[in-house]
Amino acid sequence: MKHTVTFMPDNITTLVQQGDTLLSAAAKAGIYVHACCGGDGVCGKCKVHVKGTVHSDKSKLTQEEWDRGWRLACRSTVESDIEVTVPELTSKGGKTLKRRPKTTRTVSAKALDALIGKWNVDPPVSKLYLELPPPTLEDNIADMQRVIRAIRLHFPQDQHREPYYDLPCLLKYLPRTLREADWKVTLLLLRGRNQGDTFRIIDIEAGDTTAKLYGVAIDIGTTTCSGVLINLYTGEVLAESSGYNGQISFGEDVISRIIYAARPGGLKALQGKVVATINAIIEDICRQLIISPSDIAYMMAAGNTVMSHLLLGLDPKYLREAPYVPSVSEFPLTRAAELGIHAHPSTRLFLYPCVASYVGGDIVSGAHACQIAKSEKVSLFIDIGTNGEIVVGGKDWLVCAACSAGPAFEGGGIQYGMRASQGAIEKFQIHPQTLEPMLVTIGQSKPSGICGSGLIAIVAELLENHVIDQQGKFHHDLDTPRIREGSNGWEYVLAWEHTSMIGEDIVLTEVDIDNLMRAKGAMYAGYQTLLESVGLSFADLQQVILAGNFGAYLDLEQAICIGLLPDIDREQFYYLGNASMLGCQISMTDMNRFREREQVRQLMTNMELSENPQFMQHYMAALFLPHTDMRLFPTVGKKLADSLA
Repeated sequence: MKHTVTFMPDNITTLVQQGDTLLSAAAKAGIYVHACCGGDGVCGKCKVHVKGTVHSDKSKLTQEEWDRGWRLACRSTVESDIEVTVPELTSKGGKTLKRRPKTTRTVSAKALDALIGKWNVDPPVSKLYLELPPPTLEDNIADMQRVIRAIRLHFPQDQHREPYYDLPCLLKYLPRTLREADWKVTLLLLRGRNQGDTFRIIDIEAGDTTAKLYGVAIDIGTTTCSGVLINLYTGEVLAESSGYNGQISFGEDVISRIIYAARPGGLKALQGKVVATINAIIEDICRQLIISPSDIAYMMAAGNTVMSHLLLGLDPKYLREAPYVPSVSEFPLTRAAELGIHAHPSTRLFLYPCVASYVGGDIVSGAHACQIAKSEKVSLFIDIGTNGEIVVGGKDWLVCAACSAGPAFEGGGIQYGMRASQGAIEKFQIHPQTLEPMLVTIGQSKPSGICGSGLIAIVAELLENHVIDQQGKFHHDLDTPRIREGSNGWEYVLAWEHTSMIGEDIVLTEVDIDNLMRAKGAMYAGYQTLLESVGLSFADLQQVILAGNFGAYLDLEQAICIGLLPDIDREQFYYLGNASMLGCQISMTDMNRFREREQVRQLMTNMELSENPQFMQHYMAALFLPHTDMRLFPTVGKKLADSLA
């Protein structure tokens, strides 16, 4: 259920879910509320006056304040339509410090349900329960032929097709399983990739196990790996988990890992790290449902080309050497257990095909998921991550490229950066006069670090309030103890040690800002170069599709303010989320949609940005907030000018 929250004296109304906190509602509406503890309720500074019903407690409030309608914004959840008055701050001399109402509120990209379309529940694996007649002297055909005969009776329309079966694994335990189960068994059948292909018997289980049919979809990211457990009868996601890719210890980007793979034992070590990460995810999601990894019938995965090569133990050496050729683009169907993945020996792992050395199966999976290859519109598809990938085009043509943005968007390379987990600062505002922060953390606990969306929000707010200049440097003459010179240069204190989870000051440094500028500059230069290569500009785009783990929490205005996204009509932006994972989920659930993935890959033409001189020119121009050419960012230019008025 949703309710309206009206914030006074700005008279700004926002729509929120029942149960959302007033602090989150204020952040969504673009309203500054003094809150420096991240929403943990310990600082007591976020007092607001409420008219209406909220669920709250008396933390940090006197009985008189409570009776008069004062509440802590971080400890109060919305239960009805309400009006909230945010008090003005006062200076030490008693002068009221006016807030400047934001000219734009938090804007999120629209969901992409219409473009994703619907998919059927028709998975690549199925189960068949059989009750076989025991052999006799009169009927003593071989065990496997007895099974095949029963299959033909069950599928009379396929009499002309002989089913395949696994050798030698299946035959080793087939005789014992049949007899110990009193000839009542369940077969696990794998369908062929193409329409009309016969199926393969890949496992036999004692008794009737048809009630359970699970699949796992895995996104193998350079920085973060994620997995979901799916009920293949319904398509429902039953559990999910994620974790840092263990390969980070050998390098934060794909180039450093390719270099490490060339060392003696390096390739094996890298493969072992990503397999261990996948195993930890599988163990976690199985633990949530109290099932065994051996219950998983099928795995579908996608990753960039380097990650896919390393998972399979393929040498990635030639991916970074001109003419940048992968070992294989269409990866073979693999037994997961043979790679060391915790799974039944029969469980197959399908890896999405790649396009080129740096445009991998993850981008093919994402483009496949949103059906960009069927769209009449000119689209820009952006997967924001460590290895940023971009697709431009629509029906009949697609051009793609990859650019190494680095791990900043996922908290890497940032002094207090972290994944989007408990305690990560995800939303931020600053008072234009006191320069005191308003922090909202994931889980509304004390802050423990900064996630990607929080980093973008912080830098955008500091820029808009002229705490930093367009080169990302702090103004040293501002009257606030939060701007100081630290061990790594000038920094802004987001949370003092007594309000942080980690017991030390959490800061944003100029080095952090520079790392973000390099990451966003690489992405923006990639869009620009790719569009120019096909004679288009940002004005020709009809839709921009955002993918990536933190896109759901990305404020469009803030992302545009720092120059990460183009300054175009906000109605053209759509959010897809973890596109790589979504493509895997769709393909694992719907065999017909799965068969379309190769058509998408063949339609995509790759451009090597490293070989394009225009890319470096655009990149250098983008190392500014938001850009050296402010004509590309007219609304940001106006906003910065207005904030000085």
